Amino acid sequence: MDSATLVAALRRVVPADRVVDDPAVVESYLQDHAEWADYGRAAAVVRPRGTAEVREVVRFAGEHRIPVVPRGAGTGLSGGANALDGCLVISFEAMNSVLEIDRAERLAVVQPGVVNDDLRAICAEQGLWYPPDPASAPWSTIGGNVATNAGGLCCVKYGVTRDYVLALEVVTGRGDVVRLGRRTAKGVAGYDLCGLMVGSEGTLGVITEVTVRLRPQREPERTIAGYFHSVVAAGEAVSAVSASGVIPSALELVDRHCLEAVDAWKNMGLSTEANVVLLGRVDTPGHAGEQEARTILRCFEQAGATWAALSTDEQEAEALFDARRLAYPALERLGPVLTEDVCVPRALVPEMLARIEKAAAAHDTLIANIAHAGDGNLHPLLITPIGDDAARQRAQAAFEDIIADAVALGGTVTGEHGVGLLKRGGLRREVSPEVLAMHRAVKDALDPLGILNPGKVFA
Repeated sequence: MDSATLVAALRRVVPADRVVDDPAVVESYLQDHAEWADYGRAAAVVRPRGTAEVREVVRFAGEHRIPVVPRGAGTGLSGGANALDGCLVISFEAMNSVLEIDRAERLAVVQPGVVNDDLRAICAEQGLWYPPDPASAPWSTIGGNVATNAGGLCCVKYGVTRDYVLALEVVTGRGDVVRLGRRTAKGVAGYDLCGLMVGSEGTLGVITEVTVRLRPQREPERTIAGYFHSVVAAGEAVSAVSASGVIPSALELVDRHCLEAVDAWKNMGLSTEANVVLLGRVDTPGHAGEQEARTILRCFEQAGATWAALSTDEQEAEALFDARRLAYPALERLGPVLTEDVCVPRALVPEMLARIEKAAAAHDTLIANIAHAGDGNLHPLLITPIGDDAARQRAQAAFEDIIADAVALGGTVTGEHGVGLLKRGGLRREVSPEVLAMHRAVKDALDPLGILNPGKVFA
C-alpha cells in the first residue's frame, strides 16, 4: 500500500483531522534529541484525542503490518522516539489533560501528553508533590517519562518514575485496551505488568493513561556548593557524602566545559570561579537538616574543595541549579552532542570520572561532564565540530570505551535515558544472551505482530 492510499484508509478509521501527512509537518516529528541516532521517513503522524482513537490506529497498523512509534515531546536522548520508514508516529500532544487529583489517596491520573512541570505545578496548588524531575521537565511529558523510566535531580533520595507509577492504561500490540496496576497503596496480585511497561520505550504497549503516586509538599531545601580543581576530586567528595550516611535530596556535578558553555549563552559568570562545581541539597526539616547540610559541607572540604559553603541566598542557589539544567542545551550550541547515560556504584564515581577523562584524551574528543553524582548516574557529553566526520568517528570510539568501562565497573549503560537506538550494543554488553532472550520472549508475547516501535532497545 502506498502512502497516499494508507493515509486515505486511516482517515476512514479515525477523524481525518487527526492524521497529518504534510511532509513539512511530518518532518518535525521524525527524531528526538539524540542527534546521532538514525531515523526514517514516517508515512504519517496521528494526533489522537482519546484512548479509543489510539486503539483504532494500533488495530489498523496491525492489520496492515505498519510500525507504530509512540511519541511524547521528543525530548529523549537515545533515539527511542525516532521514526522508521513507512511508520505511523502517534503523537500525544493533544492528550494532555490532568484527569484527577485525589488529595486523600495522594495520586493523580493524567493523559500521557501532560508536561511534567505542568503536573508538578497543579499538584503544588493542592499541597502535593510529584518528585520525578528530569532536566527536561519544562518540556518532557509524563508518557515519555514513563516510557523511558526517567529520573532527575532528586531521584538520589526519592527514586525514579517507576517508583511513582501506580497504574497504566495501555493499548497492546493486538489493539486491546487493558488496565495494569492499581490505585491502592499496596497490591501484589499477579505479575507486575505495570512495572514492566515502565521503561519499555513503547515496544510493549502504547500508554494512554497514567496514575501516579504523589507525596506531600516538602520543606524548603538547603543548598551546599563546592568548587573543585578536577572532576576526580569532586568524585571523591561524592563518595565521601555517600559514606557519611546522609541522603541528599540532590547531588549534582557540573564541569568547566559546561560552565563555560552556559556562560557563553547566558552570561552567568560561573566559569571564572571553578573548574568543577558540586551542588548538594538537603530537605530534611529543622535541626536534623542543618546537621545533614553541615556533614555534606565537611565532606566537600575534606575532599579538597577549593571553596565550599552553605548558601544563604536562595536566588543564588537556584541560579547554580539553573546552570546545571541549562548545560545540555548550552553545549548543543557548540556542535552535535553525543550523550552518555552510564551509572556506576557511588563509591566508583571517582574511578569512572577518571576513565572518562582517559577516553577523552585517548580519542582526542571534547567531553563535558554533568552528573546526578549522588546516585552514580554520569552524563559525559561528547561534542564534535559540525561536519567533522573524523572527529565524529573518534567520539564514537570514546563513547564505546565509556560504555565498556561502566559495565566493567559493575554499572549499567543507561541510568535514565533508555536504550533506544544508541545503547543497543551496550545492552548486549551488559546482559547475558540468556537474559536478552528473555527480553525478546516478552516482546514477542506482548507484540506478536512486531509493530510496536520495532528495532528499538534490541534489534
